[in-house]
Amino acid sequence: MLTIMDTIDGMKTVVAVVETGSFTVASERLGISKALASKYVGEVEAQLGVRLFNRSTRRLALTEAGQRYYQQVLPLLEGLSAMVDQVTGEQTEPKGLLRVSAPVTFGEMKLSPLIPSFLTQHPEMQLDLQLSDRKIDMLEEGIDVVIRIGGVDDSSLVARQIKNLPLVLCASPDYLQKKGEPKRAKDLMKHTCIIDSNFRIGNQWPLISPSGKTTSIDVHSRVSANSPRAVKAVALAGGGIAMIPKFIIEDELARGELNVVLPKHSTLEFGLFAIYPHRRYLSKKVRCFIDFLSREFSDIRP
Repeated sequence: MLTIMDTIDGMKTVVAVVETGSFTVASERLGISKALASKYVGEVEAQLGVRLFNRSTRRLALTEAGQRYYQQVLPLLEGLSAMVDQVTGEQTEPKGLLRVSAPVTFGEMKLSPLIPSFLTQHPEMQLDLQLSDRKIDMLEEGIDVVIRIGGVDDSSLVARQIKNLPLVLCASPDYLQKKGEPKRAKDLMKHTCIIDSNFRIGNQWPLISPSGKTTSIDVHSRVSANSPRAVKAVALAGGGIAMIPKFIIEDELARGELNVVLPKHSTLEFGLFAIYPHRRYLSKKVRCFIDFLSREFSDIRP
């Protein structure tokens, strides 16, 4: 006979398998063995007398009964988690494994150094940081929070803005000494510029004057790269004027290895977002992490 805890564990396992599409990934998310995950699902199926998944060597398909079960169980589990948090309040620490996905450059330069501080504040948590610049399917890959620079176009996800990340024009002192320093936006047309091919603007660079007027400059380029750190390296070597997120070049600006070009003008800025599934209840470990990000980065307070 199944106990209440067995039933809850079975519910959690079914939900994890549905969302990840894999017993292996679901077991990793839950911190249990693949065999135990399979056992839990089998017990749920035996208790209900229906098959929730059609299994084959190549794929795992959710049955109609499995879809109905998932839709009914999800709010129950969310309600249970919310009840536990409300009853325990601030007396209990968030615990368990938190999986976070972030862009490679931002994750390496800005997020990774903060992880020890976060884990010191929450000693019962573990954090798995996955760095990737590709689009992440949160449910399928078992990711709790995605850090993204730019917007989100998936209505099933919630995007909480943490900070604005401005881009700046910069070049090495050596390049500026040889080629001259631009005084007006249109002077950029006389210079060699380095293109970050991640940006959709290509060689059409928008410049905003101190008066607020926006001008699109058709810049000349002989090199492009799909990495902001590669763009920075080319700029440091005297390869031209670059448009780079400021957080990537703060140290180089402070040391004088790069100079800001057209400092009275501004250009693009991107939002830094914390993204999580659109559910009524947000787990304590996710809330704590997003609040931590806000405290560390935010110029937009909750």
